Amino acid sequence: MFVWDAMQDLTLIILMVCAVVSIGVGIATEGWPKGMYDGLGIILSVFLVVMVTAISDYKQALQFRDLDKEKKKIYIQVIRDGRTQEVSIYDLVIGDVVQLSTGDIVPADGIYIIGYSLVIDESSLSGESEPVNIDNQKPFLLSGTKVQDGSGKMLVTAVGMKTEWGKLMETLNEGGEDETPLQVKLNGVATIIGKIGVAFAVLTFLVLTVRFLVEKALLKEFTHWSSHDAFTLLDYFAIAVTIIVVAVPEGLPLAVTLSLAFAMKKLMYDKALVRHLAACETMGSASCICTDKTGTLTTNHMVVDKIWICGKAKAINNNSSEDILGSEISKSVLSILLQVIFQNTGCEISKLEDGRMKILGTPTEKALLEFGFLLGGDLDSHRKAFQILKVKPFNSVRKKMSVLVALPEGGLWATCKGASEIVLTMCDKVIDDSGKAANLSEEQTRNISDVINGFASEALRTLCLAFKDLDDNSEQSDIPDFGYTLVAIIGIKDPLRPGVKDAVRICLEAGITVRMVTGDNINTAKAIAKECGILTENGLAIEAPDFRRKTAEEMRGIIPYIQVMARSSPADKHTLVTNLRNMFGEVVAVTGDGTNDAPALHEADIGLAMGKSGTEVARENADVIIMDDNFTTIVNVAKRGRAVYRNIQKFVQFQLTVNVVALVINFVSACISGSAPLTAVQLLWVNMIMDTLGALALATEPPVDELMKRPPVGRGESFITRAMWRNIFGQSIYQLVVLAILNFDGKRLLGLSGSDATKTVNTLIFNSFVFCQVFNEINSRDIEKINVFQGIFSSKIFVAVIVSTVTFQVIIVEFLGTFASTVPLSWQLWLLSVLIGAVSVPVAVVVKCIPVHRRAAEHHDGYDALSTGPELT
Repeated sequence: MFVWDAMQDLTLIILMVCAVVSIGVGIATEGWPKGMYDGLGIILSVFLVVMVTAISDYKQALQFRDLDKEKKKIYIQVIRDGRTQEVSIYDLVIGDVVQLSTGDIVPADGIYIIGYSLVIDESSLSGESEPVNIDNQKPFLLSGTKVQDGSGKMLVTAVGMKTEWGKLMETLNEGGEDETPLQVKLNGVATIIGKIGVAFAVLTFLVLTVRFLVEKALLKEFTHWSSHDAFTLLDYFAIAVTIIVVAVPEGLPLAVTLSLAFAMKKLMYDKALVRHLAACETMGSASCICTDKTGTLTTNHMVVDKIWICGKAKAINNNSSEDILGSEISKSVLSILLQVIFQNTGCEISKLEDGRMKILGTPTEKALLEFGFLLGGDLDSHRKAFQILKVKPFNSVRKKMSVLVALPEGGLWATCKGASEIVLTMCDKVIDDSGKAANLSEEQTRNISDVINGFASEALRTLCLAFKDLDDNSEQSDIPDFGYTLVAIIGIKDPLRPGVKDAVRICLEAGITVRMVTGDNINTAKAIAKECGILTENGLAIEAPDFRRKTAEEMRGIIPYIQVMARSSPADKHTLVTNLRNMFGEVVAVTGDGTNDAPALHEADIGLAMGKSGTEVARENADVIIMDDNFTTIVNVAKRGRAVYRNIQKFVQFQLTVNVVALVINFVSACISGSAPLTAVQLLWVNMIMDTLGALALATEPPVDELMKRPPVGRGESFITRAMWRNIFGQSIYQLVVLAILNFDGKRLLGLSGSDATKTVNTLIFNSFVFCQVFNEINSRDIEKINVFQGIFSSKIFVAVIVSTVTFQVIIVEFLGTFASTVPLSWQLWLLSVLIGAVSVPVAVVVKCIPVHRRAAEHHDGYDALSTGPELT
């Protein structure tokens, strides 16, 4: 299939027709087998081009298939064989009981068993925007719908293509990857160059044909035509077509695809799954990253570090299994604390095959539950003693979780845990040393607020635990939002991930602003931001409610300085991202893990969803999934993105140089001498070096650390920079001068004579031209740097391409002369060819020393500091 697709190229079809006609005319004029050589040479070259293109496309398709498999690795919690376990959605079977929570996508069709406030968004199937409440009266759940709120369990009744979603998907044909912005830009460049090439080809054919006709007229042979004349005209036509083949840079889209596919494959090993091709490229231009704190900058393995209870604050030693609270609290207070912890949890306990217990849930919930076990509590006994009547799960709007339970001795009990400043306002009592509820005075409230701020200033996430006794007659009512008794303030620690400080420093050096957008307390956020280097002296830390109240003009004044936004909701993150893009033209990357982060992920230039802690809705709306939830991985994505952009620039510089030289040398030679020194077969070989092998060598170069010491490429900047034009024209002038001297005065300079003199000179021109491209490929490894040999062996593909190009060139010149219209060269002429090519390296050094006046926007050449203020305008 890929071979057939590669053969659809119009220029290759024309060349194949030329080859067939050439074989027919050749056999008629020169007999068998000599008359076939020219035609077979073209066919062999076309075959090589087709096979290399097809194999490249096939390998790329395999990569995309692997990526697609990786993308679909979604694990869910199911109850199977009497225990909770995580399985892939593709391993679901009828009869499994699936655990659903806010943000999940329903993986199969099923029937609701039990749950709390389960609300489903069925708009993806029904088109109805109104969410549906699922309960015993309306128990049917459909695959592909989203859990908007609540939690529950469902029994799987249909999987795969038997589900309603599967039946719908059967009627659709999934589209391929869209072209990336860079591919669109380069296709435009390729079209312009192609048109210039066609113009040169037509002109070359006309000049050669007119010269031929004039010569026939002067020799008075205009009325005498032979098959040899027809073959000559056919040869001119083949040269014109081959000029088009060389001029049309079909390698540009190939280079982009190869570079992106290579980067995507490498990023998979770096724990980043790229869902859209354009994401690599866009991430390379990112000028701002709006990141979450928990799990991205921090380890996402939380532990209880401090607790305030009965008026005292105590540090917790998590490594000790002794009485960690000592004798400071009574048994009745400990009992209430454990009841609040175990009744108010969204965690599930899974027994592994080896008998060990595994806690499944969010990091904060797990930390609290582990703390309960550390205090000597037993989850099963607490759950058996109380019947849970109603649950309001935690979400980013409420910022609290509430549970209503029936007590065994009668009566109801409500527990609440959540953001400290929210739960504290709901409390009018506090538990004392004896376990009794005492009224909460204003002074005590201020003292407790100081404790909360003290915990937060130590970078601890604070949670308040509270309870309320209710009468039996309030069973049907909603869970109350007032009149609670404060039990404890918990300070949970989430240490910074290793390498985050260095990653933030690299971002700042690269001109990428890092902004922390978190739901945490402002003091906690500032402490973590300072620790990892995000919050600087001139930076601004702001609370989302304050930010929300700002006018558009006030926002314009403060947004550039915002480095920390605390107590933010997903809507605040969306507002910040929108303004950064629209007001300031920033290329914004956003991290997110929750369902409500989806709008911000979608709005950003590049959305980065967390693979471990992220919900399925967040992952679906993201461009890149960070599999290890690590900020360092995000920096790797930016580095790879910059490498993609830079590698394609290198390839474009290399290819345009070959284009200019091949077009001009053949055109000028045809106009002056009446023949082109480079034949169709030779130009096809050069085309393969330039397009396929060149793309493979330059587009897959690994990223270097220097990439992250340059400001990002701004929107709308010119892809081909002035430095690139300088290198292209400098190198082209050198090659054209040398090849022109060989073409027009080569026989005299080299002292060649005899029947093979012209063929020897043409072979030398061809050989020198190829070696110029080999060394120019090395020159193109860096657009600015003079030492282009640095790190050359770090790219095995580059070295392999150079070695294979030289090897094939020796074989073509020495052994395939019949097909390639070459003759074997003496060692002196081989040495001369290599020297001509090698001189292009010092020529490149001289050219790179020529200063170029950089455009204001050309950061990716000058890498000067980013300009701000009126000067840029």
